[in-house]
Amino acid sequence: MQVIGLCRFSYPALGGFQVEHETMEERLAYLYSDARMAERFRLFETVALPSLRQQTDQDFDLILVTGDSLPQQHRDRLHSLTADMPQVRIVTEPPRRHRPIMKDLLNQARRDPNQPCLQFRFDDDDAVAGEFVARLRETAADCAPLLAKTAAAAIDFNSGYIAEFSADGIAAAEPAVYPYFTAALAMYAAGGSRMTIMNFAHHRIHHHIPTVTVPDVPMWVRSHNRFNDSRQLRADQIAVTPLTAKQEREFETIFGIRSAHVRQVFGS
Repeated sequence: MQVIGLCRFSYPALGGFQVEHETMEERLAYLYSDARMAERFRLFETVALPSLRQQTDQDFDLILVTGDSLPQQHRDRLHSLTADMPQVRIVTEPPRRHRPIMKDLLNQARRDPNQPCLQFRFDDDDAVAGEFVARLRETAADCAPLLAKTAAAAIDFNSGYIAEFSADGIAAAEPAVYPYFTAALAMYAAGGSRMTIMNFAHHRIHHHIPTVTVPDVPMWVRSHNRFNDSRQLRADQIAVTPLTAKQEREFETIFGIRSAHVRQVFGS
């Protein structure tokens, strides 16, 4: 079954942001500011991409969506960082309504629309466990009788870590359960259905389609940083503490995130 991920990298959508701007010029100035882009690339390089490179099942596709207005130096850097990842396809689009363009891109990425597929959203500052794609396929197989009866269903790996990243390394909270977080939330789409994971607000997906919850092991890392869109208006404060040496080894083993790499990139 084809597995398709969708990652927006500073795409200037019309809508889809909790931080609103009066004009597209203001949005572009915000998205492409030096401070914001520096942080996005640091997190993308040290958190997001290592977790994808660590997948035990490398048979997945990732659509990396950015704007056609992304400055050339940032576009070049995106291509450089993902050059060794054949799964990644960088797509540049002009500003369009958020959900319609993302739904279109997901449907266009289906190699055979008459066959079922699995889809997930992937934020550029988060990580998933190295077994995420494999466990996603495994869970879908385990739930085959349910999936055969529905056009769409969600698979929610809801256990993970909230973490912060800096020149000091990694600080994280204790593992927690957050239902229907974007990170490690996936969706089954039946053959012939044009429904996508972008048809639904992630925190309300269970209002619309059947869902399966898998809480057994931490499957995601959600980064808290200065430019989390979802935290700008009502930022929640979660206590984090520096990882011990043992926890650093666990983060590297599970998610591919290396503390030494984080310190190097954030300290430069």
